[in-house]
Amino acid sequence: MSEAVEVLIVDESQELDPNVRAALEHAPALRTIDEEELDGSPAVVLVSVSGVQPGAESDRIAVLRVGRPSLRILVAFRALAAADLVRLAEAGADAFVGHNAPAREICAAILALAQGAPLAAGPLPEMPAPAQSEASDGLGLTPREAEVLRFLSAGFSNKEVARRLSLSVRTVETHRLNLRRKTQTGRLKDLVSLARHLGLDPVLDAETPRRPAPRPEERFARH
Repeated sequence: MSEAVEVLIVDESQELDPNVRAALEHAPALRTIDEEELDGSPAVVLVSVSGVQPGAESDRIAVLRVGRPSLRILVAFRALAAADLVRLAEAGADAFVGHNAPAREICAAILALAQGAPLAAGPLPEMPAPAQSEASDGLGLTPREAEVLRFLSAGFSNKEVARRLSLSVRTVETHRLNLRRKTQTGRLKDLVSLARHLGLDPVLDAETPRRPAPRPEERFARH
């Protein structure tokens, strides 16, 4: 893009790292604006939430959305229950990012939203994955946890997930406990909504690995 992307930073909870805010305000690709400057032209709003019953932030997002169809909203948060994350998305949030994400990642997310690119669980668009990090989204899910979430949200049991991902049932149970801890829910309805809002593709039968064909000696041993 030839022009800087206009960004409104809404940080009423003062949760955003001052250093991150300063980095965004001085990024050449961005131009921070006041709310009075929102005139209906394309812009991105970065909304910081405290993570404790973010009802006020949901209402704020809904108000910002009125009459501004080209507005894109990125939510930065520390911890959210799955139900609260869904509530923010329904209010109009387009994507989510962790408060502890580096400024360059938040900047990349803002640029991606301005370009109309969807954000999914995984490395942000036009950004290399962190060299020593397994985190794949704003909730801090590892790639394996995100994959397990895809299967669980499709209704697979722990045993089925273990067989299809070539894991032990105990390992799947551990991943499921981590998911419950990070999302603060274990209900199938919430997992389905969470997977959808994180951009995780539904599990397809074609993805299911087939069992390897038995070796000759195994076939003969059965007779």
